[in-house]
Amino acid sequence: MDFIKTNDGSNTLFSTKYKQHFHDVKTGAIKESLIKHVIPAFNYKKNRKSLKILDICFGLGYNTLSTIYYAKKYFPDIKLEIYSPELDLELVTSLKDFKYPKEFDELSNIIKQLSTKQKYEDENIKIELFIGDAREYIKSLHNIDIVYQDAFSSEVNTELWSVEYFKDIFNCTNNNCIVTTYSIATNVRLSLYEAGFKIYEINPTGKRKQTIAFKSKVEIEAKYIDMELKKQRNKEAKAIFDKVD
Repeated sequence: MDFIKTNDGSNTLFSTKYKQHFHDVKTGAIKESLIKHVIPAFNYKKNRKSLKILDICFGLGYNTLSTIYYAKKYFPDIKLEIYSPELDLELVTSLKDFKYPKEFDELSNIIKQLSTKQKYEDENIKIELFIGDAREYIKSLHNIDIVYQDAFSSEVNTELWSVEYFKDIFNCTNNNCIVTTYSIATNVRLSLYEAGFKIYEINPTGKRKQTIAFKSKVEIEAKYIDMELKKQRNKEAKAIFDKVD
């Protein structure tokens, strides 16, 4: 396992299948998970006593583990259910030997259980990993509160950014769900929009914009993106659709 150290000191890997790093090396693996997914989601859901989270896709587990780390620190009484699909079983089983940052030291038992059994449960946390096709898996889920849309980029992993995919995400989530993603690409936002989501933009660090999405308009500190206006101004922009053989 060839570890790649990111700017916050945490390690990541390079995917030979998708030809991309699992995390933005300049941001840092754990920092990226917290800033792009966990903190925006918890800011919107901070008054909840329990949360059901869909983590697309598990990969090295940073989003799931950062969620637990953050919840234990700031919301110690919250109950978490986390569901996460992942194609690569070999990757998951190798994670018991992955060199995680010190922030995850107290989560070593969870990491070992997920690596060996693909599930973990205690009185406050339930995690289920699904080894296989994320597109099929999400059809079995319901009443999800938070979706971490963190697949490899739409250029190389189109099937997890299409209108059809986001329609399934729309159907497995509840009316107050939030979708977080690092992508600000117009075609990705159009795919979310065509699936029924309202699009918002945040910039928590002042350096890089991010997209969050909801099923209806919400009053939050974020910039609402009028996608109909976007379509009028950029008629060349198109949503992503599944390829038909």
